[in-house]
Amino acid sequence: MLVVKEFKTIDQQIDILKKKGLIIEDIEKAKDILLKENYFFLNGYRHMLMNSFSDRTFISGATFNELYSLFLFDRYSRNILFKNLLIIENRLKSTISYQMSKKYGYKEKDYLNFKNFDQNPEKKRKVKDVIEKMKRQIRINTSRHNATMHYLKNYGYIPLWILVKVLSFGMVCELFTILKKEDKLEVASIFGITVDYLESFLPILSNYRNLCAHEDIVYDHKTDRVIPDTEYHKKLNIFRMDDEYIYGKDDIFAVIIIFKYLLEDDEFRLMLKEFQYELEKLDGRIDSIPVEKMLDTMGIPKNYMDIINL
Repeated sequence: MLVVKEFKTIDQQIDILKKKGLIIEDIEKAKDILLKENYFFLNGYRHMLMNSFSDRTFISGATFNELYSLFLFDRYSRNILFKNLLIIENRLKSTISYQMSKKYGYKEKDYLNFKNFDQNPEKKRKVKDVIEKMKRQIRINTSRHNATMHYLKNYGYIPLWILVKVLSFGMVCELFTILKKEDKLEVASIFGITVDYLESFLPILSNYRNLCAHEDIVYDHKTDRVIPDTEYHKKLNIFRMDDEYIYGKDDIFAVIIIFKYLLEDDEFRLMLKEFQYELEKLDGRIDSIPVEKMLDTMGIPKNYMDIINL
């Protein structure tokens, strides 16, 4: 039998939080925040301040301001991740479109030819599926996107370097998986990493990119896939449990490690400094829990900043 979730007024939402032990210092301010930010979204951060998943009450001394600080930290750190994900997305689109256009031509009838992709029989169905998805995007965007409209109207075709602008990051990641081995090598070499690394990184980035774009909770997110053990896991002396690294495999720190490989050095340094700043702000606003608990939940080692100079 389905449980019915009834509408709750702002006053009722305040009462629920207070009954669970949350200290609300300024009722009117809390009401304003709940109205503007949404009780459901804000309440998604309660677990960090609760006694346990079974005991759904707040720890002694936990405040509404701390709950809101967690919410804001996730928002600002998510924005930091997102803008750097977009940098990587643009570079991936650029390198793939350049490689394929150079080798196979710039008209869709040329670069979307089945023979240009992985000829492994096991990938035949996936290749056809991705090509069809791309053709569908051409049909959809011929009347929606200025660049595709311009090329189709003036030249009669849409080059891949224009088409990638309307392809989702997820679709571009799929496109990479069906490229021929030599083309994957060319793309991966631009980033200075192996094909295996890039193939393992892309699903993780696509997953976090979607979370960021839809403003979902990011700080404690764990992905279904993991990245390989890297030199940075070893150099940071990340603890192992059952022969597996406990941090940097399927969490935010895994994304930070990927950024270390895919961003330029100055971009990576700026990204991590911005993240450190947000974490230090959070540490100054929360007394109920130590910042180490937040780091552990995010999958980030205490010495995470050392990765800058590795």
